[in-house]
Amino acid sequence: MNFSSLLSAIPGALSQGVLWGVMVLGVYITFRLLDIADMTCDGSFSLGGCVCAVLIVEFNVNPAIAILVSIIAGSLAGCITGLLHTVFEIPAILAGILTQYSLWSINLRIMGGKSNVPLLKSETIFSGLVEVTGLRNAHIAWGIGIVLAIIVVLILYWFFGTELGSALRATGNNENMIRALGVDIKKTKLIALMIANALVAFAGALVCQSQKYADINMGTGAIVIGLASIVIGEVLFSKFKSFYMKLASAVVGCCTYFVIRAVVLWLGLDPNDMKLLSAIIVALALATPVALRKYRTKKAYSPNGGTDHA
Repeated sequence: MNFSSLLSAIPGALSQGVLWGVMVLGVYITFRLLDIADMTCDGSFSLGGCVCAVLIVEFNVNPAIAILVSIIAGSLAGCITGLLHTVFEIPAILAGILTQYSLWSINLRIMGGKSNVPLLKSETIFSGLVEVTGLRNAHIAWGIGIVLAIIVVLILYWFFGTELGSALRATGNNENMIRALGVDIKKTKLIALMIANALVAFAGALVCQSQKYADINMGTGAIVIGLASIVIGEVLFSKFKSFYMKLASAVVGCCTYFVIRAVVLWLGLDPNDMKLLSAIIVALALATPVALRKYRTKKAYSPNGGTDHA
C-alpha cells in the first residue's frame, strides 16, 4: 500500500470532518440535551446545501448570504418537526421522519427537478482564498472550518449558560421537574429543534461550497455520522466534564471519524460498506457501556443475596 496516498487524503478528511462537525453540534443538541434522535437532520443537511447552491448558481447571491439563508431554511425545517411533536403530539422520532421524508421532495423542487447542482464555475467562500494563497481547497476548508466551529462552540456555550439555555438543558434531563418550575417545555423543545437543524443546514451549505456541488442525497446517513462522531468524541474526552469540552468533543469526534474512514478506505474497504461500518461503530459505542454496567452488577452480586465486599 502506498502510504503517501493516505497522507494526501488526511487533509481532505480533516476538512470534511470539521465542516461536518458543525452538523454534529446540531445532532448533539437533540441527542444529548433533549434525548431525541432527530431524523430531520438527514433532510435539513441536504436542504442547506440545495438552498445554498441554487442561490449562488441561479441568483448570483453572495456565498456568505447564501449560507445565512440556508441557516434560516434549516431552522424552519426544525420548526416543522417541533410543531408536529409539541402541538400535534406526534412522537419526536416519527415527527423527524415525516419532515425528513417531505424534505426530499422539497429539496428536489428547490433544485428545479435536478438531482444535483454544480458550483464549478461559481465563487464560494473558499475559492477566493484558494486563489490568493495558492493553497489546496482542503487546507482552506480546514482552516475556515476550524474558525467557524470554534465560533459556534463559543456561541452555544454562552447560550446554554443563559436562563433560556439552562431551561432547555433541564428539559432534556427531567421534563417533569422543569414543567413544575413553570417552564413551557413545548417552547424549549421547539427552540432546540430549530437551533439544531439550523446548525445542520449551516454545515450542509459549507460542505456544498467545499465540494463544489449540492446533491439531493448529500444528507443521507447524516444522523448516523452524527451519532458516531458524538460517541467517538465522548470516548476521547471521557475525562473532561465541562460543557464546553463536551461540545468540542463532538467536533473532534467528527474529525476522528472522517480520518478513520480515510484509513479504512486506504486499507481497501469497499466504499459501499462505509454505512455498515458507521452503524457498527454507533452500535458498539452505545451498547458497550450498558454491557459493562451489567457485567459489573453481575460480578458484584453475591449468591448470599448481598454484595461481595471481598
